[in-house]
Amino acid sequence: MSVSEPESAVPALALDDVSVVRGGKLIWSEGTFEVPAGGIVAIIGSNGSGKTSLLKVILGLIPAASGRVQVLGKSPGEVNEFIGYVPQNYASASGEAIRVCDAILLGLNGTRWAFGRPTREERRRVAEVLDAVDAGALALRRLSELSGGQRQRVAIAEALVADPKMLILDEPLASLDLRNQREIVQLLDRLNKDLGVTIMVVAHDLNPLLGVLNSAIYLLDGHAHFDTLDDVVDESLLSHLYGTPIQVVRTPQGALYMRSTG
Repeated sequence: MSVSEPESAVPALALDDVSVVRGGKLIWSEGTFEVPAGGIVAIIGSNGSGKTSLLKVILGLIPAASGRVQVLGKSPGEVNEFIGYVPQNYASASGEAIRVCDAILLGLNGTRWAFGRPTREERRRVAEVLDAVDAGALALRRLSELSGGQRQRVAIAEALVADPKMLILDEPLASLDLRNQREIVQLLDRLNKDLGVTIMVVAHDLNPLLGVLNSAIYLLDGHAHFDTLDDVVDESLLSHLYGTPIQVVRTPQGALYMRSTG
Protein backbone atom coordinates (compact mmCIF):
# COMPACT_ATOMS: atom_id res chain seq x y z
CA MET A 1 0.00 0.00 0.00
CA SER A 2 1.44 3.36 -0.98
CA VAL A 3 1.55 6.21 1.50
CA SER A 4 -1.15 8.10 -0.42
CA GLU A 5 -3.46 5.11 -0.92
CA PRO A 6 -6.41 5.13 1.49
CA GLU A 7 -6.70 2.08 3.69
CA SER A 8 -10.26 1.42 2.49
CA ALA A 9 -8.95 1.04 -1.09
CA VAL A 10 -6.96 -2.05 -0.11
CA PRO A 11 -9.10 -5.20 -0.39
CA ALA A 12 -9.74 -7.11 2.82
CA LEU A 13 -8.88 -10.29 0.94
CA ALA A 14 -7.46 -10.86 -2.53
CA LEU A 15 -6.97 -14.25 -4.20
CA ASP A 16 -5.29 -14.80 -7.54
CA ASP A 17 -5.71 -18.34 -8.96
CA VAL A 18 -5.45 -19.87 -5.49
CA SER A 19 -5.79 -23.59 -4.76
CA VAL A 20 -5.67 -25.45 -1.45
CA VAL A 21 -4.38 -28.97 -0.87
CA ARG A 22 -4.71 -30.88 2.41
CA GLY A 23 -3.19 -34.32 2.95
CA GLY A 24 -2.39 -34.60 -0.74
CA LYS A 25 -6.03 -33.96 -1.70
CA LEU A 26 -7.16 -30.92 -3.69
CA ILE A 27 -9.79 -29.14 -1.56
CA TRP A 28 -10.64 -26.27 -3.90
CA SER A 29 -8.98 -24.33 -6.70
CA GLU A 30 -9.32 -21.40 -9.13
CA GLY A 31 -9.96 -18.87 -6.38
CA THR A 32 -9.65 -15.46 -8.04
CA PHE A 33 -11.51 -12.55 -6.48
CA GLU A 34 -11.21 -9.48 -4.25
CA VAL A 35 -13.30 -8.85 -1.14
CA PRO A 36 -13.67 -5.10 -0.53
CA ALA A 37 -12.87 -3.83 2.93
CA GLY A 38 -15.59 -2.69 5.29
CA GLY A 39 -18.43 -5.11 4.60
CA ILE A 40 -20.05 -8.11 6.26
CA VAL A 41 -19.24 -11.21 4.22
CA ALA A 42 -20.62 -14.74 4.59
CA ILE A 43 -18.46 -17.80 3.91
CA ILE A 44 -20.72 -20.63 2.80
CA GLY A 45 -20.47 -24.11 1.33
CA SER A 46 -21.54 -27.66 1.94
CA ASN A 47 -19.82 -29.78 4.59
CA GLY A 48 -16.29 -30.64 3.48
CA SER A 49 -16.18 -27.94 0.81
CA GLY A 50 -13.17 -26.22 2.41
CA LYS A 51 -14.51 -23.37 4.56
CA THR A 52 -12.12 -24.18 7.41
CA SER A 53 -9.24 -24.47 4.95
CA LEU A 54 -10.04 -20.97 3.67
CA LEU A 55 -9.91 -19.58 7.21
CA LYS A 56 -6.54 -21.27 7.78
CA VAL A 57 -5.19 -19.80 4.56
CA ILE A 58 -6.36 -16.31 5.57
CA LEU A 59 -4.69 -16.69 8.96
CA GLY A 60 -1.48 -18.06 7.45
CA LEU A 61 -1.86 -21.41 9.22
CA ILE A 62 -1.59 -23.34 5.97
CA PRO A 63 -0.07 -22.16 2.70
CA ALA A 64 -1.94 -21.97 -0.57
CA ALA A 65 -0.83 -24.78 -2.87
CA SER A 66 -0.74 -22.33 -5.77
CA GLY A 67 -1.55 -18.75 -6.57
CA ARG A 68 -1.24 -15.58 -4.50
CA VAL A 69 -3.14 -14.54 -1.36
CA GLN A 70 -3.17 -11.11 0.23
CA VAL A 71 -4.92 -10.25 3.47
CA LEU A 72 -5.31 -6.53 4.21
CA GLY A 73 -2.70 -5.93 1.53
CA LYS A 74 -0.07 -8.26 3.05
CA SER A 75 0.87 -11.92 2.91
CA PRO A 76 -1.17 -14.23 5.18
CA GLY A 77 0.22 -14.37 8.71
CA GLU A 78 1.88 -10.95 8.48
CA VAL A 79 -1.24 -9.09 9.65
CA ASN A 80 -2.74 -11.45 12.23
CA GLU A 81 -2.38 -8.74 14.87
CA PHE A 82 -5.03 -6.86 12.89
CA ILE A 83 -7.40 -9.85 12.70
CA GLY A 84 -9.79 -10.82 15.47
CA TYR A 85 -10.79 -14.48 15.30
CA VAL A 86 -13.71 -16.15 17.09
CA PRO A 87 -13.52 -19.97 16.87
CA GLN A 88 -16.50 -22.27 17.24
CA ASN A 89 -15.21 -23.76 20.50
CA TYR A 90 -14.49 -20.41 22.13
CA ALA A 91 -15.09 -21.39 25.77
CA SER A 92 -13.04 -24.60 25.66
CA ALA A 93 -10.23 -22.75 23.90
CA SER A 94 -10.19 -20.07 26.62
CA GLY A 95 -10.81 -22.28 29.66
CA GLU A 96 -14.13 -22.65 31.45
CA ALA A 97 -12.90 -21.31 34.79
CA ILE A 98 -11.34 -18.11 33.50
CA ARG A 99 -13.02 -14.81 34.38
CA VAL A 100 -14.44 -12.74 31.56
CA CYS A 101 -12.12 -9.79 32.20
CA ASP A 102 -9.07 -12.07 32.13
CA ALA A 103 -10.21 -13.69 28.89
CA ILE A 104 -10.43 -10.24 27.31
CA LEU A 105 -6.96 -9.37 28.60
CA LEU A 106 -5.67 -12.54 26.98
CA GLY A 107 -6.91 -11.21 23.66
CA LEU A 108 -5.14 -7.92 24.32
CA ASN A 109 -1.68 -9.05 25.34
CA GLY A 110 -1.36 -12.79 24.75
CA THR A 111 -0.22 -14.74 27.79
CA ARG A 112 1.31 -11.77 29.59
CA TRP A 113 -1.80 -11.18 31.73
CA ALA A 114 -0.87 -14.13 33.93
CA PHE A 115 2.48 -12.68 34.96
CA GLY A 116 1.56 -9.28 36.31
CA ARG A 117 -1.17 -6.80 37.04
CA PRO A 118 -2.87 -5.23 34.02
CA THR A 119 -2.16 -1.57 33.47
CA ARG A 120 -4.80 1.11 33.91
CA GLU A 121 -4.98 1.48 30.12
CA GLU A 122 -5.48 -2.26 29.68
CA ARG A 123 -8.30 -2.28 32.23
CA ARG A 124 -9.88 0.71 30.48
CA ARG A 125 -9.73 -1.07 27.11
CA VAL A 126 -11.27 -4.25 28.54
CA ALA A 127 -14.15 -2.25 30.01
CA GLU A 128 -14.56 -0.38 26.74
CA VAL A 129 -14.94 -3.47 24.53
CA LEU A 130 -17.24 -5.21 27.03
CA ASP A 131 -19.48 -2.14 26.96
CA ALA A 132 -19.30 -2.16 23.15
CA VAL A 133 -20.84 -5.65 23.08
CA ASP A 134 -23.30 -4.88 25.91
CA ALA A 135 -21.51 -7.21 28.33
CA GLY A 136 -20.03 -4.83 30.88
CA ALA A 137 -21.88 -6.50 33.75
CA LEU A 138 -20.18 -9.83 32.99
CA ALA A 139 -16.59 -8.70 33.66
CA LEU A 140 -16.04 -10.62 36.91
CA ARG A 141 -18.07 -13.71 36.04
CA ARG A 142 -16.48 -16.95 34.85
CA LEU A 143 -17.07 -18.33 31.37
CA SER A 144 -18.61 -21.46 32.86
CA GLU A 145 -21.41 -19.32 34.33
CA LEU A 146 -22.45 -17.71 31.05
CA SER A 147 -25.24 -18.55 28.64
CA GLY A 148 -24.48 -19.25 24.99
CA GLY A 149 -25.40 -15.72 23.91
CA GLN A 150 -23.30 -14.18 26.69
CA ARG A 151 -20.31 -16.33 25.74
CA GLN A 152 -20.60 -15.21 22.14
CA ARG A 153 -20.57 -11.55 23.21
CA VAL A 154 -17.45 -12.17 25.31
CA ALA A 155 -15.80 -13.98 22.41
CA ILE A 156 -16.48 -11.02 20.14
CA ALA A 157 -15.15 -8.62 22.79
CA GLU A 158 -11.93 -10.65 23.06
CA ALA A 159 -11.54 -10.55 19.27
CA LEU A 160 -12.14 -6.78 19.25
CA VAL A 161 -9.91 -5.76 22.13
CA ALA A 162 -6.77 -5.30 20.00
CA ASP A 163 -8.70 -3.00 17.61
CA PRO A 164 -8.61 -5.29 14.54
CA LYS A 165 -9.32 -4.31 10.95
CA MET A 166 -10.90 -7.70 10.21
CA LEU A 167 -13.12 -9.89 12.37
CA ILE A 168 -13.57 -13.58 11.46
CA LEU A 169 -16.27 -15.63 13.17
CA ASP A 170 -16.67 -19.38 12.68
CA GLU A 171 -20.35 -20.35 13.01
CA PRO A 172 -21.13 -17.69 15.66
CA LEU A 173 -24.86 -18.47 15.63
CA ALA A 174 -24.55 -22.23 16.10
CA SER A 175 -26.44 -23.53 19.15
CA LEU A 176 -28.02 -20.14 19.88
CA ASP A 177 -31.77 -19.70 20.16
CA LEU A 178 -33.59 -17.33 17.79
CA ARG A 179 -33.51 -14.36 20.17
CA ASN A 180 -29.77 -14.66 20.76
CA GLN A 181 -29.13 -15.18 17.05
CA ARG A 182 -30.98 -11.95 16.29
CA GLU A 183 -29.12 -10.04 19.01
CA ILE A 184 -25.69 -11.26 17.85
CA VAL A 185 -26.50 -10.36 14.24
CA GLN A 186 -27.63 -6.89 15.35
CA LEU A 187 -24.41 -6.55 17.34
CA LEU A 188 -22.27 -7.47 14.31
CA ASP A 189 -24.16 -4.96 12.18
CA ARG A 190 -23.59 -2.22 14.74
CA LEU A 191 -19.89 -3.01 15.14
CA ASN A 192 -19.45 -3.00 11.37
CA LYS A 193 -21.08 0.39 11.05
CA ASP A 194 -19.49 1.99 14.12
CA LEU A 195 -15.95 0.62 13.72
CA GLY A 196 -15.72 0.06 9.96
CA VAL A 197 -14.24 -3.39 10.60
CA THR A 198 -14.55 -6.02 7.87
CA ILE A 199 -16.53 -8.98 9.23
CA MET A 200 -16.34 -12.48 7.74
CA VAL A 201 -18.85 -15.01 9.05
CA VAL A 202 -18.76 -18.73 8.36
CA ALA A 203 -22.41 -19.70 8.31
CA HIS A 204 -24.45 -22.82 7.64
CA ASP A 205 -27.78 -20.97 7.69
CA LEU A 206 -27.82 -17.62 5.91
CA ASN A 207 -31.33 -16.62 6.99
CA PRO A 208 -30.42 -14.84 10.27
CA LEU A 209 -27.71 -12.86 8.46
CA LEU A 210 -29.47 -11.88 5.24
CA GLY A 211 -30.44 -8.45 6.54
CA VAL A 212 -26.84 -7.38 7.23
CA LEU A 213 -24.70 -9.17 4.62
CA ASN A 214 -23.11 -7.35 1.70
CA SER A 215 -21.62 -10.33 -0.11
CA ALA A 216 -20.49 -13.94 0.19
CA ILE A 217 -17.58 -16.22 -0.55
CA TYR A 218 -19.02 -19.54 -1.65
CA LEU A 219 -17.26 -22.84 -2.24
CA LEU A 220 -18.94 -24.78 -5.02
CA ASP A 221 -17.87 -27.65 -7.28
CA GLY A 222 -14.34 -27.54 -5.92
CA HIS A 223 -13.84 -23.86 -6.67
CA ALA A 224 -13.88 -20.66 -4.58
CA HIS A 225 -16.15 -17.83 -5.72
CA PHE A 226 -17.17 -14.38 -4.48
CA ASP A 227 -20.15 -12.22 -5.36
CA THR A 228 -22.55 -9.63 -4.03
CA LEU A 229 -25.41 -10.85 -1.88
CA ASP A 230 -27.99 -10.17 -4.60
CA ASP A 231 -26.17 -12.51 -6.98
CA VAL A 232 -25.57 -15.21 -4.34
CA VAL A 233 -29.16 -15.31 -3.08
CA ASP A 234 -30.28 -17.11 -6.22
CA GLU A 235 -32.48 -20.21 -6.11
CA SER A 236 -30.52 -22.12 -8.74
CA LEU A 237 -27.12 -21.35 -7.20
CA LEU A 238 -28.21 -22.07 -3.63
CA SER A 239 -29.96 -25.30 -4.62
CA HIS A 240 -26.75 -26.43 -6.29
CA LEU A 241 -24.65 -25.30 -3.33
CA TYR A 242 -26.70 -27.08 -0.66
CA GLY A 243 -27.71 -30.08 -2.77
CA THR A 244 -31.43 -29.59 -2.11
CA PRO A 245 -34.11 -27.38 -3.68
CA ILE A 246 -34.00 -23.89 -2.15
CA GLN A 247 -36.70 -21.27 -2.56
CA VAL A 248 -35.89 -17.60 -1.99
CA VAL A 249 -38.84 -15.60 -0.64
CA ARG A 250 -39.16 -11.85 -0.31
CA THR A 251 -41.67 -10.63 2.27
CA PRO A 252 -44.02 -7.67 1.65
CA GLN A 253 -41.64 -5.63 3.83
CA GLY A 254 -38.74 -6.45 1.48
CA ALA A 255 -36.92 -8.90 3.73
CA LEU A 256 -35.41 -12.05 2.23
CA TYR A 257 -35.41 -15.57 3.58
CA MET A 258 -34.55 -18.99 2.20
CA ARG A 259 -36.36 -22.27 2.68
CA SER A 260 -35.75 -25.81 1.56
CA THR A 261 -38.52 -27.26 -0.59
CA GLY A 262 -36.98 -30.70 -0.93
